[in-house]
This record gives sequence, structure tokens and C-alpha cells, in this order.
Amino acid sequence: MDSISQIVATGPKRKTKTQKRPRKKPLDEKHIIGFLFVTCLLLTAFLAGTLFFFEWLNIPDLRNVSHYNPPQATLIYDRHSRIVGKIYKENRTVVTLDQMHPLLPKAFVAAEDGRFFEHPGLDSFSVLRAVINNFKSGSKRQGGSTITQQVAKGLLLTPEKTYLRKLKEAILAWRIDSMLSKEEIIFIYLNHIYLGEGTYGVEAASQFYFDKHSEDLSLGEAALLAGLPQAPSRYSPLDHWDRARARQRYVLNRMAADGYITTKQAKQAYEKKVRLTGNLPSKAHQNGYYIEEVRKRVGLMVPVRLDTAGLKIYTNLDQRIQTAAQKAVVKAITDLSSRSGKAKKTGKKPQAAFVCIEGCSGKVRALSGGSNYKVTPFNRATQAKRPAGSVFKPLVYTTAFEKGYRPDSTILDTPFSIAGRDGEVWAPKNFSGRYHGTTTLAQSLIHSYNIPAVKLMQQIGITPVVNMARDLEINAEFPPDLSLALGAVDLSLLEISNAYQPFICNGVFHPNTLISRIVSARGETIYRAKEQKKRVMSVQTADQLNRLLSRVVREGTGRRIKGLDYRKTGGKTGTSDNNRDAWFIGFHGSYIGGVWIGYDKNQSLGKHENGGRTAAPIWASFMKQIAQ
Repeated sequence: MDSISQIVATGPKRKTKTQKRPRKKPLDEKHIIGFLFVTCLLLTAFLAGTLFFFEWLNIPDLRNVSHYNPPQATLIYDRHSRIVGKIYKENRTVVTLDQMHPLLPKAFVAAEDGRFFEHPGLDSFSVLRAVINNFKSGSKRQGGSTITQQVAKGLLLTPEKTYLRKLKEAILAWRIDSMLSKEEIIFIYLNHIYLGEGTYGVEAASQFYFDKHSEDLSLGEAALLAGLPQAPSRYSPLDHWDRARARQRYVLNRMAADGYITTKQAKQAYEKKVRLTGNLPSKAHQNGYYIEEVRKRVGLMVPVRLDTAGLKIYTNLDQRIQTAAQKAVVKAITDLSSRSGKAKKTGKKPQAAFVCIEGCSGKVRALSGGSNYKVTPFNRATQAKRPAGSVFKPLVYTTAFEKGYRPDSTILDTPFSIAGRDGEVWAPKNFSGRYHGTTTLAQSLIHSYNIPAVKLMQQIGITPVVNMARDLEINAEFPPDLSLALGAVDLSLLEISNAYQPFICNGVFHPNTLISRIVSARGETIYRAKEQKKRVMSVQTADQLNRLLSRVVREGTGRRIKGLDYRKTGGKTGTSDNNRDAWFIGFHGSYIGGVWIGYDKNQSLGKHENGGRTAAPIWASFMKQIAQ
């Protein structure tokens, strides 16, 4: 019997009519264009939706590490390339991994995220644990603890603890891990993390806690820093040493367990004494006026925000000399207050300012504008314009010598009067009230006689003296009358001090400079000071003034100066009307120093206070100190 399959196969065949299928019409140009249009529309909508989603989440763009550009502190260096000040919104200095101690990144990984090099930015177990703990506690305090998530958290702007923020952190952490290498992530982390006491990143923290760069840290110091991110205030080595030590021990043990160091190294690091410092605030106290003047000058040179730009500004400041200058200012105020007693009666203290300039270069080695920058930031060395008094007289004699006068030229010191422009009669008098008849120009300058100075200017003319002052870069409103001979012009301490420079430099003048070079955050030198100099007087004139000013401190109004080699010391006293201002400007060796003492309210210092008694001894004390 045939099988069913055979019967079916051999059954009678039916005649079927062949049915033609309709041919498909080929796609014409309109269909193709329409298809592409719809595809592009959908793709655009998808991309726009994605971008809108990320924009709505406000997630930062970080496709590569070059996009990481956080606010950085601008660092101020002294002449020996040591940090003496900072200007910042966030106290941060970005450094590369190569500029850190090699064990420093490993210490943070061991302390914060042992699986950092294994997970893709998110540690599922940690996230699940955080969600469960938050649910049980009813709070949102615990979150992901991976280093990548901490980077994400630091880059997000809003600080609130919400589930939306957790979503942002998770998405950003995933994006960071997929776009950056682990080395780039740890680089950002170590530069961005807050480490207490106002410091951000390991470099700023190293400088604050240990006064050293992060590459110079010991293993124990690195472990102390690595213990801070969890709770910087709680584990601060300055405020909670026992807690910080316990956290340090934990970090060292974790490093040993993860194979970064041996158990012996961990023990040795824990037992090694750590020296904590905090010397930057004290330096800032001493250097405040100098740094503020630097900030102003850089602001005119570089159009950036100094508190976020991360510049490195190398200055001419000498920390040893600056410290001596600040001490001199405090001593001047203390000595005067104790003599007069006026501060006790009125509650108002006098003020003082001091500058020290390196001769024949114009480099400002020290600048103090008051007793305490934090209390009174007004800079009396640069901002205050006070009557110069007799410290201006050397410029009158310089001009005369340039016109052919000599130190032994004679002039009459006798009563003198002249009608002013307003018709009033002006009759200058000598400080002592006495007259000396026929005298030499040398004696007139050494003893600071007023009448001979006025008569000398009358002979040589006011304009040449003004021109000499302008050549010395004194920019002031000069009176158009003979009172200029007695220093009736308001000057800053810095400009009149620098005007004495040619007297020890053979007649050559250099503009004062505080800044030697500026380096950008990327390491590019964007400014370098160039030597500028010009001859403003002959060598003979400079030598004549040098000798006369030396005689001032030996036998004239500056004779209170004791204990210095007179062969290389000289200067000039100055006192304004009613003893409101006391000055001394002078040189010792290769340095020029200037001191001013007075009240901010322009009141009298006292009838016995003048440049010789009040200012000169302070100047001498300073010069002896820096000569040691």
C-alpha cells in the first residue's frame, strides 16, 4: 500500500492559471529625498533630545582632560623662588602626577577606592549599599564612594543631596570613566578634592600643612592627606591630631594590604615624626603691602582675574629684608607713641612706611605701607601723597650742579621775602630760626638751610628743577613757585626714595620694579622684565651729591645715625610744616632706604618730632639689621 506521502505526490494535477505579480515601481528621487529627510529629522530629534536631557541635567562637558580648568590660586614668589603669598578664590594649584610623590595617588586610592582601577566608574555594590542604607535611615546622606563619583560630585555645581543629583553623578561618573583614562581621572581628583583649611588639591594642602611641595612629601605626610577627604574638619591634623593619626594609620594599613608598601614601611611611616606648619599666614601678614602693590601692577599688565588664573608671579621681594622693613615700621610707631603719649589720649596711633630698593637696578626688595595690612590695608608707601619737605632739596642742588654750580659756591643766608601770585608776601625761614650770612651750597644742604635753597631755585629757575624731577619719574603736581625748593609737593615714599638712586649709580636712573616675570597656568612666560636705565645727571654731579649726603649723616641733620660706615652711608632728613611728616631717605652700600612717619589725619607729630629725631634712627636700625 502506498504511503500517504506517495498518494499525495502522485495525485492528479490541476491545471492552474499562471498569475502575474505586479511589478514594484522603482524608488524615484522624491521617495529617496523623503526617506533621507525623515531619517535626518529623527536623528536630529534624537540628538537634540539627548543634548536637551544632558542640558536639563546640567552635566559638565569633559571629553578630555584639557577641558579641566578649575580656579587656581595665583602664587607670589620672592627673589629666591619661594612662595611668599597667594591670591585666590579657591586655594588650589594644579600639578601633574609626575609632580607628586609617586605614593601619593596610591595613598588616596587605598583610602578612598580600592577597586578604582577595576570598576567602570561606578561600583554596583557600593551604590546598592548606599540606596539600602538611605532607605533604612530615611536620609540621602550616603552616596557612591568611588573616586570617579567624587570627581563627578566635585564638578557638579549644586551641593544639594537629592536623587536627581545622584542620577547626575552616576551619569557623569560613567561618562568620565568612558572618556578619560584612570590616570587622567586620578589627576583631576587629586587637584580638585577639598582637603580642609581652605585648601583644594594636594599641592595647596601640602604647602599649607607641611610647607613643602607635594612631590617632597614623606609617606607619613601623604597618608595624613589621604585621610582627609572623608571629613576634612573631623580629621584635621591641626585641630584633631589624635583622629588624624588614627586615620593615618588606617591609610597606611590599607596601602600595605593592597601591596603598595610593605608592613615595615607602614610602621616606619607611622612612627616618623611629622612637622606641621602654617607659616603662610605669617608671611602674608609681613608681605601684605608688597603683594597688594604687585596685584595692582599685574592687573594693569595681564587682563585676567588673579584669584582664579593660576599665574606664577616672580617678584624682587627679599623676605629677609621685607621682614626687617616691617619690624622697622612697627618700631617707628611704637617708639613715637611711647614718647608722645598721644595715642593713649586720643586712641589714634601714628603710622609709618618703609621701602628698600636695590641701587643700580631699581628692584624693590622690601615695601611696607603700614603697621598691619589686615587692619589697615591703605598703602602709605605708594598710595599716600605727603609733603616731601627737605628730602626734595637734593633735586634742587642736583639741578644747580648740572648748571655749573659747585659745592663751594657761595650764597647768602639772610632774611628773604617775595610777593606771591596772590599778592601776599612769602618770607621763608630756616628751621632753627637763625641766619648764617654768606655760606656755601655744601653747608646749606648738609644743615638743610631753607633760605639758601629758595634763593638757589630763584637763580636756576623752577622749570629745570621740575624737569629733573620728571626725569626721575616723579609724577606730581608741582607748585609753580619757589615753595617747591622746600618740598611743598605731595609725593609717595616709593617715588622720592627711588629718585636718590643716581647718587650711588654714577648718575644713571633705573625705574623701580617689583615684578621680574609672570608665568601662566600652562607654564608659558607671558612677561619678563627688561632692564631700563637712563642717564639723568653727570658722573661728577652724582659724586658731588653722594659726598654731600654722606656729610649729612656725619655732621648735619642726619647725625643721629650711628653705627654705620660713613664712607658708604648718606641721606637726607625731611620735615613738613607743623611737624606733620618726618622723612629720611638715604643709602647704605648698594641699598636705598626710605622711611616716612606721620598720622593719616595729617595732624602734628609733636613739636620735637622731625626727620632727624623721628625717622633717621629707624632707618639706621634697619640698615644695620640687613647688613648683618
